[in-house]
Order: sequence, then C-alpha cells, then structure tokens
Amino acid sequence: MIVSARQVEVFAHAEPVDMRKSFDTLAALVKEAIGQNLLSGSLFLFVSKNRKRAKVLYFDGTGLCLFAKRLDKGRFAAVADRGRNRSVKLTLSELTQFIEGSDWIGRSPALLTWADLTPRWPEPEKK
Repeated sequence: MIVSARQVEVFAHAEPVDMRKSFDTLAALVKEAIGQNLLSGSLFLFVSKNRKRAKVLYFDGTGLCLFAKRLDKGRFAAVADRGRNRSVKLTLSELTQFIEGSDWIGRSPALLTWADLTPRWPEPEKK
C-alpha cells in the first residue's frame, strides 16, 4: 500500500460490503455511512460478508485509489466487533496488520505508563 509518512486516519465500514462495488459506490458509502470526506486523504476499509475479501479506498491528491485483497485461506479479522457504530476508527498500524491477516485488530496492549518503567526490585545498597 502506498501512503505518505504523515499521520493518516483509517476508517473501517462496520457492516459487510458487497465486493462488486466500485469507486463511486464505495465513495458514496464513505460520505453517507461513515460520514467522512473522501478527499481528506484518509483510508477507508471495506470487508465482505464472508471476510475473505477487503478493499481500501483513498484519495491520493490526484485521484481515487482502490486496493483489493482476496484471501485463499482463512478470513480477515472482524472489525465490526469493536463498536456498534457504522464505522470503526483504526490506526495505520492496525490496518497494516489487518491486511497481513492478524486477528489482533483492536486488541493491542495498553500503552506503557511511568509505573511500568520504574524498577520493581530494590536498589542495591551503597557501601
């Protein structure tokens, strides 16, 4: 997938989508169902009912790009389980993991806190 290094937002359509849909129909879903501006540079993920196919739609500044992936074995993770909204916000890392077949989407470990970084053993006595 080709994206710039800048911060990119990723939105997944929470309901299954017919993978016969093309640029224009998916663009309409971005506006109506997800409620986002297609020209914002964000990435929009759509997954089929059987989770064997996925498409990512985004505007790169010159036109719409549509990436598609079909799995031979297994299924993509269920992004709809993360919320009851019509869209789910993902990180770019989660999208990458999703496309690579990870089922850990939305279950990444919590961020470290200062307490996690402090030693858990007593400091040695100074002589």
